[in-house]
Amino acid sequence: MPCARRLLEQKTPVTPIGYGAMSLSAYYTNTPEPDSKRLAFLDQVYTTGQRFWDTANNYGDNEELIGKWLALNPDKRKNIVLATKFGQVGECCERSLEKLQTSYIDLYYVHRVDTAVPIEKTVEGLVVLVREGKIRHIGLSEVSPQTLRRAHAVHHIAAIRMEYSLFALDVEKPETDLLNTTKELGVALVAYSPLSRGLLSGRLKSLDDLEEGDFRRGIPRFFPENFHKNLELAEMLHTIAVRNGITVGQLALAWLLAQGDNVIPIPGTKSIDYFNENMGALEVELSMEDLREIRAAAEKADVRGHRYAVETSPNSYFADTPPLE
Repeated sequence: MPCARRLLEQKTPVTPIGYGAMSLSAYYTNTPEPDSKRLAFLDQVYTTGQRFWDTANNYGDNEELIGKWLALNPDKRKNIVLATKFGQVGECCERSLEKLQTSYIDLYYVHRVDTAVPIEKTVEGLVVLVREGKIRHIGLSEVSPQTLRRAHAVHHIAAIRMEYSLFALDVEKPETDLLNTTKELGVALVAYSPLSRGLLSGRLKSLDDLEEGDFRRGIPRFFPENFHKNLELAEMLHTIAVRNGITVGQLALAWLLAQGDNVIPIPGTKSIDYFNENMGALEVELSMEDLREIRAAAEKADVRGHRYAVETSPNSYFADTPPLE
């Protein structure tokens, strides 16, 4: 049975698997495709019924690209739940609205919280944008459960965006308890890098598969001494996937969907074939035995290397902010 739509704040329905648009513009290549090709790709994404799109103000020309698509398809804007992310609240919101060529943003995330500013102050600034009609839902990214609770006490937080995959189970750990906290508060957990930047896609076999300029070449998990060891999890999952007649990527996404009705993976791609493959996970029903076997493989995996270049991500995961005085 197809996976049902999921909700933001119990009122805004979204596709259970979202679309992360970053790879259309940045990080995975030095030379993005021409606008004509990328806009045609967004046409195809829309045609499939995908309605939850994720971008950010630091993804190269990604906001501008989506803005061009919306300008060409103004009647379709109301059908899309559009999420973007920012640094400085007011100024960034105005720029994003201009780039996206829209009068409102459905879900506006704090991309990385300012660890020198109480989260209450940041959320208060976002509440002003809600009242002005510029944003509809508030989101956070990479925060601790304590920070989430404090933010939620100021205004309902619709979603938090965290890395969550069979390679990254940190949100489940007792010492973080973040997944349980989101369920308790009615907050969506938007899982980015649900295929661990391709390690769980079943398609990466060699570092030669990465383009020149692909940022993954600078990530410790993709260093030559770690890469092939990290592929072992995908190889273990392959047996389960074959048994179910699906791909490893579909298995990884279906497993995430089974972790809670509030979990929304947002895989990214610039290939319509891979996009359709990802969306095919909505039709997958894993048995309890499958789920246990998949989890056992993930917990057994010897994951090597940090998820980012360490110097680029200090204090960014499960971030806390100072108390409000």
